[in-house]
Amino acid sequence: MRSPSYSVLPARGLTAAVALALTAGLATAAPATAHTGTAPAPAAKPYMGWSSWSMQSSRYPGLNPDGDYSYLTEANVLEQADALAARLKPYGYTYVNIDSGWWRDKDWKPGFDAYARQQADPLRFPHGMKAVADHIHGLGLRAGIYLPVGLEKEAYGDGKVPVRDADGCTTADIVYSDLRTTNGWDSAYKLDFAKPCTQKYIDSQARMIASWGYDFLKLDGVGPGSFKSGDNYDNVADVAAWQKAIAATGRPVHLELSWSLDIGHAADWKKYSHGWRVDTDVECYCNTLVSWENSVDDRFTDAPGWTRHAGPGGWNDLDSLDVGNGAMDGLTKSERQTYATLWAVAKSPLYTGDDLTRLDSYGVKLLTNREVIAVDQGDSPPARPVTPSDPQQVWAAKNPDGTYTVALFNLADAPAAVTADFSALGFTGKASVRDLWNHENLGTYKNKITEALPTHGSRLFTVTPRGGTLTTTGYEAEAAANTLGGRASVSDCSACSGGKKVGDLYTGGTLRFNNVAVDRPGTYLIKVSYISGDPRPVNVSAGSGAATRHSFPSTGDWGTVETVSVPVTLKAGSNTVTFDSGSDYAPDIDRIDVPSSPRQ
Repeated sequence: MRSPSYSVLPARGLTAAVALALTAGLATAAPATAHTGTAPAPAAKPYMGWSSWSMQSSRYPGLNPDGDYSYLTEANVLEQADALAARLKPYGYTYVNIDSGWWRDKDWKPGFDAYARQQADPLRFPHGMKAVADHIHGLGLRAGIYLPVGLEKEAYGDGKVPVRDADGCTTADIVYSDLRTTNGWDSAYKLDFAKPCTQKYIDSQARMIASWGYDFLKLDGVGPGSFKSGDNYDNVADVAAWQKAIAATGRPVHLELSWSLDIGHAADWKKYSHGWRVDTDVECYCNTLVSWENSVDDRFTDAPGWTRHAGPGGWNDLDSLDVGNGAMDGLTKSERQTYATLWAVAKSPLYTGDDLTRLDSYGVKLLTNREVIAVDQGDSPPARPVTPSDPQQVWAAKNPDGTYTVALFNLADAPAAVTADFSALGFTGKASVRDLWNHENLGTYKNKITEALPTHGSRLFTVTPRGGTLTTTGYEAEAAANTLGGRASVSDCSACSGGKKVGDLYTGGTLRFNNVAVDRPGTYLIKVSYISGDPRPVNVSAGSGAATRHSFPSTGDWGTVETVSVPVTLKAGSNTVTFDSGSDYAPDIDRIDVPSSPRQ
């Protein structure tokens, strides 16, 4: 970025307008009397809309002809708002999100009012921010805006700038006396909420945004997260202050946090906001909007640990969905569909950063597929992997009506077949299958679905069981009959089925389940219950057979149990099944459950 204030981490922190949620307002914010009409509950569903950041940050020819980030102008925002209303609003896209730079000129010099609050750049937004929100509202849409966390350095004014509606308060009275910095770029002074003037400053900002009529605020550079940690970058108090300030305005405003938030503070983000970015920027800051290898593919690793935190009132935000512009997106058709599939099954907000005036026919099909949108917006929980995080993956979620949402992904750099075994979903026998992308009933399948997928390809199905319940035999990791090797040890685990687990599986640590008995030889899909605060590999083998290395997705912390199903070839009779860390750190193991029959 041009501005020294953002030179520490140029574009990656000023992320795509991370959030303008489906509805405005804080879950615990304004009193009921402040909510008018028949608006749904705040963030009852992931929000849908458009964000300016992807095009602002791209070097695609023609997008930023007057310098970096110059795309962001009143005219361009309103053009996209008009296009959103005409093309995507009927499908649920309602938010128009203005990202970073609205108060900065083309040389990235900021502007502030007499009270240290960001003021619209007169060249970028000649009619001001309220007029823009009014136009957006006139289209039946919702307006979103952006601010960085903290007091921007340029607004400090030697500590003499007064705070609006706070007699005697100045900018010197809202920050630490040593002017310590905060946010993902160290571009702001850290606010000191032990001082009574500080909340009043946040209140004044919230009143300003509410008076303009904005329905959403993206608060960016929030920590712990944004690649920063430590006391200076702990902005939980800022987020709490913003929730309080928004509530006091009486206007429902959706509060979204950015970027790559610390999962260790998930409870705080859920308490004080409606959504939180779980990863870094999806944009590549190159001559397209995104690229597969920049960070689209990273979401498959980073999203699973957050899954259980998403639900009505607050959602895991995977960032912009840039699948509508073809060559401008920088992805193949297969990658575009896979990108959209993951966002839908993870129940991320669906906000595109594409040029809505230049959508190609394939992009329109992806963005307006009502069956896929229903996966994102429906009552089902977010999906997570039911297989290890290997190049071929299956993600699934059980829906309230007893069906399953099942996504198949081939993340390899070559075509490959991907199989979803029904036993990994918890049932056996037959099931009817519907292809959601192609709106096609595929008929009845027995025991599994196998699809040949292109490089970085995917399929998305609804699976309706017609068979029976899976029967299994369970084996606890801590059982006395098992054999531990290396540093492996048994420890207490309140979340585990037997109250204990086997951990310390690292640098040669092993756990061998003895006397695993089956009636018939074959490959069994063994369900492994495990705990892992981060993604970890493990080598799995049976008897004297060769080990297969699998990567287990994160469970989000070291107190949550999740499961994946792993194929293991067993002989009739008694077997051993071994989990070996090799030279790495492996997950902690709670138990395994072995089906009564092998894969068919």
